[in-house]
Order: sequence, then structure tokens, then C-alpha cells
Amino acid sequence: MTRGQGSTDADSGGRSRPETPGKPPSDPATAGSWKASRGLRRSLVVLGLSVALVAGLGAAGLFYVVSLTDRPGPLTAETSVVVARGTPVNAIATQLKDAGVIENAGLFALTVRLFGESQPLRAGEFAFPAGVSVRGSMEVLQSGQPVLRRLTIPEGLTTGQVLALVSATEGLAGPVSEPEGEGRLLPETYYFSLDDSRAEIVDRMQQSLREVLAELWLQRAPDLPFTTPEEALVLASIVEKETGLDDERPLIAAVFINRLRRGMRLQSDPTVAFGLAPPGRPLERALTRADLRADHPYNTYQIDGLPPEPIANAGRASIEAVLNPAESDNLFFVADGSGGHAFAVTLQEHNRNVAKWRRVQRQSSSGN
Repeated sequence: MTRGQGSTDADSGGRSRPETPGKPPSDPATAGSWKASRGLRRSLVVLGLSVALVAGLGAAGLFYVVSLTDRPGPLTAETSVVVARGTPVNAIATQLKDAGVIENAGLFALTVRLFGESQPLRAGEFAFPAGVSVRGSMEVLQSGQPVLRRLTIPEGLTTGQVLALVSATEGLAGPVSEPEGEGRLLPETYYFSLDDSRAEIVDRMQQSLREVLAELWLQRAPDLPFTTPEEALVLASIVEKETGLDDERPLIAAVFINRLRRGMRLQSDPTVAFGLAPPGRPLERALTRADLRADHPYNTYQIDGLPPEPIANAGRASIEAVLNPAESDNLFFVADGSGGHAFAVTLQEHNRNVAKWRRVQRQSSSGN
């Protein structure tokens, strides 16, 4: 049996008879059902319009929320915020508001729930740029790199001095680890994140030195008067303590290497001072003539060859200088009064340079 538009009714012969669209059926028995059907259709139309209206308002509301999350925030300068592990979203929102990163904590929490569920917020120390939006703040915590702090270790410090710097550095956690022996740390700038381990930083310093020493040892000049990387490191530490000038390091290294080749004692004042100083600390007085006669294994006025271990932590440049020294016949050097050194091939020339240096000292002490 077929149906036309609107309700249909069957005649006495069982044939279908289409009704006029929009008009109620002529059979009173079916008129009530027709009216009910028409009312349902009207309800469905109203419901459909309501759904469309709600959807339209929802889209408009969502667009409005998005526009709020993308507006520039109140920060006028970059600011770092530390988010502790396990902090809930609402607490993070309050923390960002208190730090001046955002103005509305509720909007941040809503933004995370609407747009950030697929990627969790991370713990750590993060830098928020000036003017960052609410959505941008969320993205910093989702995928930004934690703030990198840095610790710079100057060349020429003893291991005790280096460990004191590491211990005093804010942002590191835990105790320092004690390296075996002196001069086993590479002076360099080291980057770390908040709450990184002090022991791990010291381990990195040791590993960096091993890597640099192995690399430069392969590039060494031929016929050096020592046979191991450890001996090179000892001599590099002496060079490090003798000069802080980059262009002098290869010249100082050449003097010591020339002396070793000739069987001459190194006669380096810093080695004497190291042997007399408290462990891990510098000698806080000037050397005397009696000190040069002191009997200890680091006194290169009294021993032949190299001391038993480094006297400080040498930087890469001093290690390079020792392994590839300048081409030079110099056997002596002395301070020249200007921050550098005067070099000499002969003892006679050296004595003249020493006399000049003593005149500079006398003039300095007299104020002329």
C-alpha cells in the first residue's frame, strides 16, 4: 500500500486515496491522529530551530573565549615562574596570576580544559615573554623549554675552589661529589635546569675534561718531552697559573717544554705556592726565598721534571698550548710590569729583564 503526502486513509474497496496536502482527512476517525502528527512535526521544527540557535550561540561563545585567550597579557618584561611537580591546574592559574603573567586565573583554567587536555602542563622553571597571552602561557607550560641557568668556572682554580662555587650556586640540589685528585675538572660554562644535581654537574666537568684531553692529545705535536695525557695535564695546569693571557700561553708552554728537553728544572713559582697552601685553597701570601728551598714534591725549584699531579684546573687553551707550543728557543720569562711577561733565550738576557721588573716593583711601591 502506498502513501502520498500527508495522512492517507483506505476506502471501502481497500484502495489508497491521497488526501489534499495541508487539509485534515475527511474520515472523522483519523482526524485526531492527523492533528497529533501535525503537532509533532511542528515540535520537531521548533526543536530543530532551537538546536540550531543553541549551536549558533555556542559557536559564538567559543569564538569569544578564543578571542580572550589570544589577547596580549599584562606582562611588561620576561618573567620566570617555577611550577612544582603535581601542582593542579587551578593552582597553576593562581600562581600565574600572582606573578602577573595573566589577569584572569579562571580563564586560564578554562583554556586548559578546552584546548589543553591532549598535552599536559609540565613542571619546572619556565620563562614567560612580555605580553604573553593566556593561550601562549598554556603553551609555554606544555611544550616550552625549561629555563636554563648557567655556572661559569674560571680557569686556574683549585678543585676545592670549584666545588665551593658549585655548592654556593642557587638552583642546584644535593651535595657535591668529590673528584679523585686535583685538576680533573674542565673550566667552562655549564648550563643546568632548576633542581639539577650538584653531583651531576661535577660529573659533567670531569667528563668534559676527559673528552677534551683525549681530543687534543690526538692532535699533539711530535717529540714532546712527555708521554701521557696526564703529564700534559700537569704541565697545562702550570701554564694556566703562570699567565691569563691567551696569546702568551703557547709561549709560556714553549719555555717549559724547552727546559724539560734540556733537563732543566721548571722553576715555576705557582708550583711552590701550591705545595705550601692549605689543601684546595690558594696561598694567601707572597713567596719568600726560603719557600723556594722548601722540600715538597711540588717545588719545581728542587725537583726534576713535573710535579706528581696538576696544581689547578686547566682550561682548553692551556692544554692546547702544551700540546702544540709556540716555535721558540726561549728558556726564561719574568713579569714585565704590564700584565704580561718578558721572554729570554739566555740567562744574561733574563737577568736584565729581572732587573727591569724589580725597578718597576720599586717604583710601584714608592708611588712614583
